[in-house]
Amino acid sequence: MVNAKYFYTQHNYYMARNQPTHKSYTIATLGSHSALGILKGAKEEGFKTLCICKPQDRITYDSFGVADKIIETASFSDFPKLKGIDNKTIFIPHGSYTAYVDMDDFPFPIFGNRELIKVESNRDTQREWIVKSGLKVPEVYHSTEDIDGLVIVKFHGAAGGKGYFLAYSRENFEEKRRRMVRAGIVTEKQLEKIHIQKYIIGVNVYASYFNSVVRDELELLCFDKRYEANVDNIGRVPAEDQIATMVTPTYTVTGNIPLSIRESLLPEFFRMGEAVARTARGLSEKGMIGPFCLENVINQKLEIITFELSARIVAGTNVDIGGGPYFHLKHGPGMHMGRRIALEIKEGIQQGMLDELLT
Repeated sequence: MVNAKYFYTQHNYYMARNQPTHKSYTIATLGSHSALGILKGAKEEGFKTLCICKPQDRITYDSFGVADKIIETASFSDFPKLKGIDNKTIFIPHGSYTAYVDMDDFPFPIFGNRELIKVESNRDTQREWIVKSGLKVPEVYHSTEDIDGLVIVKFHGAAGGKGYFLAYSRENFEEKRRRMVRAGIVTEKQLEKIHIQKYIIGVNVYASYFNSVVRDELELLCFDKRYEANVDNIGRVPAEDQIATMVTPTYTVTGNIPLSIRESLLPEFFRMGEAVARTARGLSEKGMIGPFCLENVINQKLEIITFELSARIVAGTNVDIGGGPYFHLKHGPGMHMGRRIALEIKEGIQQGMLDELLT
């Protein structure tokens, strides 16, 4: 097992004696979520790549050829105990780290700010961050007794929307709770700690940014929306049949759809990203490093309401592997979030700033 402090000591010694190029480093990640884009981007920028995946998932990374080395693990929570990971390996965190890995005990250096990922993983501290940044947020209900209109019930951590449900009163909440527990969609333990938000009717828009420490610049690079089961297809069932069979909409993410946003909204999205990155410097000394995402609803008045924040790459950036409109506008052809991460690390190595990019 590699100790993070050991990594920094070895890295500084190596820099002083050998002046390594980026080709002596390995970029690694867990085989899920956005690993294909991360590993592909790393290879495009000349890094060695390592994928740690479950045995049943290996076919994906073998098939696409994005990993120079693959290590199998039965459980993501156990993978930090694995051998064969050297001291010039940099991990790129994504949603599976938030869901399965204890960042306090994670022994390897990551590109990004692990303190902010911990803030993100708790919906209460995440909301405080968004509110301190001055963004509009949906109302939160602290008790089911306070529900007086349509709300969405969520759980802490990154679960891809699994188990989320709507309710419009305490009685309706209890009815849905019992029904979903019986169906095995959620557990009683999950329901012990829930987050209840007012449901905003509008278009879900996920805006992905990149805060470049090396270039000292905030980049707005990608927009997407999620395709969720079964809510995005429930309209195919006639209303009378929905009522008769008591179909309950659920919000498990099955994929992402690329979006281009009307240009008049872009200035506000830039201001929102800058505010969140500025607030991050007050939450952690290193501030925001690399990719982050604001998850929003745009209502009919074109107001942008932010309901979640992710302090790392999100799966919605998968829609732009190979290049999307905003990546193209900023960087030219072929850029995507995985490659932008690798480019930042490469430029950090070249300019002696790698320590500023890792935690």
